[in-house]
Amino acid sequence: MMRRLACLVALILAGTTLVHAGESSPNAKDYRSPADAQAAWRKAEREADDGRWGGAASPLGEGGAIARLKDIANIQGVRENQLVGYGLVIGLNGTGDSLRNAPFTEQSMRAMLDNLGIGLPPGTSRVRNIAAVIVTANLPPFAGRGSRIDITVSSLGDATSLAGGTLVMTPLAAADGQTYAVAQGNMVVSGFTASGQASTLTQGVPTSGRIPNGALVEREVTGNFGQDELVVELREPDFTTAVRITDTINAFAKRRYNQPVAKERDSKSIRLRKPKNMSATRFLAEIEGLPVSTDEVARVVVDERTGTVVIGEKVRISRVAISHGSLSVRVTETPTIVQPEPFSDGVTAVEPNTNIQAAQTSNIGVLGGTDLESLVKGLNQIGVKPQGIIAILQGIKTAGALHAELVVQ
Repeated sequence: MMRRLACLVALILAGTTLVHAGESSPNAKDYRSPADAQAAWRKAEREADDGRWGGAASPLGEGGAIARLKDIANIQGVRENQLVGYGLVIGLNGTGDSLRNAPFTEQSMRAMLDNLGIGLPPGTSRVRNIAAVIVTANLPPFAGRGSRIDITVSSLGDATSLAGGTLVMTPLAAADGQTYAVAQGNMVVSGFTASGQASTLTQGVPTSGRIPNGALVEREVTGNFGQDELVVELREPDFTTAVRITDTINAFAKRRYNQPVAKERDSKSIRLRKPKNMSATRFLAEIEGLPVSTDEVARVVVDERTGTVVIGEKVRISRVAISHGSLSVRVTETPTIVQPEPFSDGVTAVEPNTNIQAAQTSNIGVLGGTDLESLVKGLNQIGVKPQGIIAILQGIKTAGALHAELVVQ
């Protein structure tokens, strides 16, 4: 596998000893489709193979897809931080909180007015143009002072709509209790509600809205980015993919820096040693676009609520015989009216008449999947609905013929 990855990197980096991020090689080839690129990769692999590798590899050992490093991994420490705050929305058209049912709204309003130098006796305000809200936001990495971020505003009381409201200056704090941003502005609410005497129509969620660029960052988040050692974390931990990433980075680094820079640590993380006299930003920019042959665990995901079945490419099923049938029972009542003879003492009566019919259909099929296409064809030939396919897959797993992880949601 290391030899295949070396061939792939050699195809991309052929004819150049110095490659910068975003700079293409003069000898690079353009392919019309990923299939053409993969075919060229296999041709180069066969030409480089001297017979010591045991011939062609099994399809199960090959990567499921070739993806860029930046699409399957993150840099440890480079992440978002969640912010939250409590504030007031004013200017509502009679759709705010009722101060009697939401006493915290009245307390917040009085505290705000006190800070502005206005004294308000308790219990004297009965307005419904104000609402208490919770403001949430995600602080992106490397956001400096003066940067703006989007915020989400959600009602906390019994307000019916936040449309047309304005958020009053609200501090946003992180988990450490420090304030990192301040939010304020006019909201954008996509939902609405309309009501009359007999009916009410609600579309979307009128009690929640967003303010694009509604928060101003006041404090930066300090991190350890830029040190000599960086850690790459896979979004989907896998030992094979971690080793392939290490080999791909080192194959590139030997050409670019004349030394290996990566070392796998476990199934999720790879340590990177930054070359000297190079910034961490430039170093990551040069390696994050490297193509990596990914691998994944054979897995079948089943959602019984919606009838959704997702089957991974590596899923295999041993040859089994399946019988799937349904029983339909139909009961028909056809009562008969019985009239008495003329001039008799009889009375009109109803004579019951019940007809019961039972029909059972059954489909028997032989199912065996050496690849994903054969497996899907076998399931379709049985002619069952998604709910039936779910039951069949669960039965195959119980029988020990499904060689994959079955995840039921």
